Amino acid sequence: MARPTPHYPLFDRLFRHSVTVDLGTANTLIYTDDGGIVLNQPSVVCFQKEAADGPKRVAAVGTQARQLLGRAPCNLETVRPMRHGVIANFSAAEHMIRQFVDMARLRPLFSRRAAFTLCVPAGATQVERRAIKEAAVAAGAWKVSLIGESLASAVGAGLPVSEATGSMVVDIGGGTTEVGVIALGGMAYSGSIRVGGDSFDMAIVSYVRNLYGVLLGEQTAEHVKKSIGSAVRDVPREHMNATGRSVDDGLPRTVQLSNHDIADAIEGPLRQMIGAVKRGLEEAPAELATDIANNGIVLTGGGALLGNLSRRLTNEIGLDVRVADEPLTCAVRGAGTAATAGLLDEFAYE
Repeated sequence: MARPTPHYPLFDRLFRHSVTVDLGTANTLIYTDDGGIVLNQPSVVCFQKEAADGPKRVAAVGTQARQLLGRAPCNLETVRPMRHGVIANFSAAEHMIRQFVDMARLRPLFSRRAAFTLCVPAGATQVERRAIKEAAVAAGAWKVSLIGESLASAVGAGLPVSEATGSMVVDIGGGTTEVGVIALGGMAYSGSIRVGGDSFDMAIVSYVRNLYGVLLGEQTAEHVKKSIGSAVRDVPREHMNATGRSVDDGLPRTVQLSNHDIADAIEGPLRQMIGAVKRGLEEAPAELATDIANNGIVLTGGGALLGNLSRRLTNEIGLDVRVADEPLTCAVRGAGTAATAGLLDEFAYE
């Protein structure tokens, strides 16, 4: 009978290196305990097409792969491995993580027991959580812990998560919106909807197609959103041109769009986000309502950068809403802080 491997927690802590990953639908960020954020890349991988039974070869990853979305020649396949904050393509996710580890020059750590901490949406199923852990292990991680996106974002935003005071955070990623109320180091309320920044992009594509008969590419829609996107209409008009393909004759066609157009286009997914925040306020413990009323709501994630979003939420909910500093990196920094401070036993999922 094999003798069990001895386990020495202090030894493990001394000789283990912490790597934190926010494996998002739109972007992947990697944080280390001694280097801070060492990688911020789009969650896209491009494969060279081989014979049906041959191995896949990575042709590009991250920014280079994203530039090929909708433009790749027939011998390349561009894949977004994540959907709604969870893995949609396991093989592609494993390849992408491996490539990002190499890009961040972290491979030497893997011979010294690198421990991964990954952020996951509250709505992820046990199967989806297991898939994320298995992809990280397949990419070379020695040990993998999971932490909820809302809790990690709250830590990264500097909220007093370990105190009795209730804090509310809304993390808007590419594929999900996470609503969390945190007190005493735990989740007093946690909700997740599969609506995020990508939903805004697709709503813009649908709006322009229906109104102008022009099909915009995914990257064009995102560029429009980032340039003139607004969550409200009562602002001075701004315009920009966007070029797509006519649905009638297939020829290139340019349309002029305004920030008012974008506000109309994204109203549907925006209403869903507002509804999720209201549900969080309604279902959170009554004892924490006063804290949230006094302290307001903090927005994190890349979607928090949508123009006038905090103002729209304030108007709809009647509470102060602010965008965290560096909202895109709050989750990975917060998870990294929790890992470095030895708080994962308190904060991490099983």
